[in-house]
Amino acid sequence: MKQTVILGNIITMDEKRPFAKAALVKNGVFAFIGSAEEAKNLADADAKVLDYGENYVYPGFLESHCHGHLAGYRLIGQANLSPVGLTDYQKYREIIKDFMAKNPQRDFYVAAGWVESDEYVSKAYLDDICPDKPLLMQTGGGHSMLLNTKALEWAGIDAAYAKKMGYEQVHVDKNGDPDGYICEGPVFEIVPKLPTTIDDIKEYLLAWQDLALSSGFTAVGDAGTEIVHRDAPKAYHELEEEGKLKMRTYAYMYVTDNIDSPKAAIARIAAERAELSGEYFHIVGAKAFLDGVTEAHTGWQNQDYLDQPGYHGVERFNDHDKMVELITEANKEGMAVHVHSEGGGATHFMLNCIEDAEKITGNKDQRNVLAHLHFVTEEDIRRMAATGSVAAVPPLWTAEIPGPYEMEVSYVGKELAENSYPIKSFYDAGANVVFHSDYPVSPMMNVKYSFYTAEKRSYPKELLGGIDKPHNVKEAITREQSLRAMTINVARQWHQEHRMGSIEFGKIANMTVFDCDFLHDDIEKVAQANIVATIVDGEEVYKAR
Repeated sequence: MKQTVILGNIITMDEKRPFAKAALVKNGVFAFIGSAEEAKNLADADAKVLDYGENYVYPGFLESHCHGHLAGYRLIGQANLSPVGLTDYQKYREIIKDFMAKNPQRDFYVAAGWVESDEYVSKAYLDDICPDKPLLMQTGGGHSMLLNTKALEWAGIDAAYAKKMGYEQVHVDKNGDPDGYICEGPVFEIVPKLPTTIDDIKEYLLAWQDLALSSGFTAVGDAGTEIVHRDAPKAYHELEEEGKLKMRTYAYMYVTDNIDSPKAAIARIAAERAELSGEYFHIVGAKAFLDGVTEAHTGWQNQDYLDQPGYHGVERFNDHDKMVELITEANKEGMAVHVHSEGGGATHFMLNCIEDAEKITGNKDQRNVLAHLHFVTEEDIRRMAATGSVAAVPPLWTAEIPGPYEMEVSYVGKELAENSYPIKSFYDAGANVVFHSDYPVSPMMNVKYSFYTAEKRSYPKELLGGIDKPHNVKEAITREQSLRAMTINVARQWHQEHRMGSIEFGKIANMTVFDCDFLHDDIEKVAQANIVATIVDGEEVYKAR
C-alpha cells in the first residue's frame, strides 16, 4: 500500500476540523488528518514524507470554467498576441511575422489575443502581412475574428453567407462583400474546421495540463470541450488510456444554437460519456451559448444598447422550448446544462427555462451553470438560488479599467455599469458561487489574484501598472468565501463534493501548497504569494524551483 505523510499548515475546508498539521495518504486518498505525531505513528516505516514546513496546504484548487484544448493551442500552436496587453497593431504585425518566420512550413496561420479598439481594421491589414496563405486573427475573448482574403476564401465566407448570417455577425464593405470581420455564430462554425490532427490536440492538452498544475489547479471544468475541434474529447480519452492525464477534467459538450433536436443532442452526449469518460476525463453535461459579450455589442441585454436604439444584443440560443427540453433531457441522464450568459437578458431567459424545466423534472438540484453574469437583476439573483443554479463568476474581471469602463457606460448606462459582476449578492441569496477564469479566453488563471480581486475589486499595483480602480466594492466577499468558490463549491458543481474540494477522510488526496496564509495574511502579501507544490492523488506533480 503506497503511503505518504503530508506535513504543513493544512487548511482543510472541513468545518469539523478546519486546521491540521499533517495528513496521511493511502493509495491516493486521505486516511488521516490531524497532528504530525499521530500521522507518523499511523504510517508505515517506508511511507514517503512531504514536509512543507510553515507553508500552507490547501485542498487542490478547482477551475469551474475554462477551455483546455484552446489553452494548449494558444500556448504552443498560435501566434500569441496576449502579451501585448493593449491594442497595438504594429506590435501585432511584428509578432505574427515572427511566428510565420519560425514556422514557414505551415499552410495556415492563426494569431490569438487581439484586443479590439476604436481603430477598425479589415482584411487589408492581414493581407499586407500574409497575402498568399490563410491568416486569421482572433480576439482574446474568442467571439470575434478577422480573416485575410485567403482565409475568407477557405472558409467560404462570401456576400451570400454574410446575408444569410446577418450583417451584425459578418461585416461587409460598401459593395456588400465581407470585409474580413466576423463574430459569434460564424466564428464558432469556423474554429472547429481549423487544420489540426489528434496528435496535435494531445500535445496541446498536455501543455495545458502542465500550465494548470503549475498554477495550483488539480481539476478543471472544460466548458465546451469540442468547440475548437471535434476530436478533443477523443484526445482526452486517449491520453487517459496512455496514463498521461494527471489533472481531472469535468467536461461539458458543446450544443449549437437552437439545436434541431435537444433530445438527440443529449443522447449523443450520453453515448460519448459512456464511450470516453474515465477517472481523469469525465463528461458531465452540455454547454450552450446564449449570447456574446457586451464589449463586442453582442451581449443579450434586458434593454437596448444606448448607442443603438432598437437593438439589445445577439440572442444565440433563444428558443425557450428547446432549452427546456435540453435541460429536462440532461436531467434524465444525470447531467447539467452549462451556459455562457453574459448579459442580463440572457440570464433572465435561462432562469425562465430552468424554472419551467424544474416543474417537469421536480429536480431543484440539477446544478445547471450560468457563467460570466456581467449584469444581473436582483430578482434573477434570488432566482439563481431558488433554482439551485450555479453562479460562475469572474473575480478577475471586476476591476474598473479606464477606457473599457467608459465604453461600457456608453453601451448600457452608468447605473448598470456601476453594478456589474455581482458576487456577494449571490452568496447572500444562498446560491452556489464558484469562481472561473475562462482561460485562455481571458489571459489569467490565477489563485492569488482571484483572492485579491474578490476582496478589493481592483488589481494589485503590479498588474496594469495600477491604472485601474476599485469597482462595485459592495460586492466584495471574504477570503473564506473566495476559498470555497475555488474548492468545495466547484466540487459541488460537478456533483463531486463527496470526493474532492476539502481535505477529509476518504477524499481524493489533491492539495496545493502556497507560501501564504490566504485567509489571514495582509491582502497585499496575498498578491505576492508563491506556489510551492501541487499534489494529485497524494503524489507531487509540480514543485516550484
